[in-house]
Amino acid sequence: MSLDDEARPAARLTVLAGPSGAGRESVVELVRARSPSVWTPLAVTTRPRREGEVEGVHRHFLAPLEFDRRVARGELLEWSRFGAYRRGTELAPVRDRLAAGAPVLLPLDLDGALLVREMVPEARLVLLHPPGRRPGPATVSAFDRSVSHDRTERVVNELVGLIGSSFLAPARPRSRG
Repeated sequence: MSLDDEARPAARLTVLAGPSGAGRESVVELVRARSPSVWTPLAVTTRPRREGEVEGVHRHFLAPLEFDRRVARGELLEWSRFGAYRRGTELAPVRDRLAAGAPVLLPLDLDGALLVREMVPEARLVLLHPPGRRPGPATVSAFDRSVSHDRTERVVNELVGLIGSSFLAPARPRSRG
C-alpha cells in the first residue's frame, strides 16, 4: 500500500490581521482553546523580557545582533520595528508545522500580514476590524476576508470554520488494479 501525498491539500497558514485594538490576541486565544491543534508561532523580539515573561513560552528574546543575523539569512517570515525594538516571526517553525499538516494561525498588524503574503502567497489573510470602523477598499481588497469584531463568539466561530478547512485530509491508499 502506498500513500498518495499529492492528493492531500496542504495545511494552510491563516493570518489574522487588524489595527491596534481590534482584538486579535483575544480572538486567537479563544480559537486555540476551541481548536488546540491550531498552532500559533511565538514572536522573536529584541526587547527585554518583562516581569513574568518566560523565554520560549511568551516569546523568544534575541540580542539585536542575532536578530540582524536572522534577517540577513532570510530566517524571518516577517518582521517590523516598534520604537527601539524589533519583532518578527521565524519562518522555519511555520514551514515545519505546515509540512506536518497542522494549521497555523498568526496574529499580526496590517503591514505584517502583507509581508507574509509576499513570502507565502497561498496564506489566507483575514482582516479583523472593530465594528463601525471598516477599513478602506484598498485595504479590504488586499485580504481574503474581512470580519467585523462585533461579537467575539461569531468571529471565533467563523475563524474555526475557516481554519478547519486547513487541515490535511487523511491520505488514502491507492488502489492497485
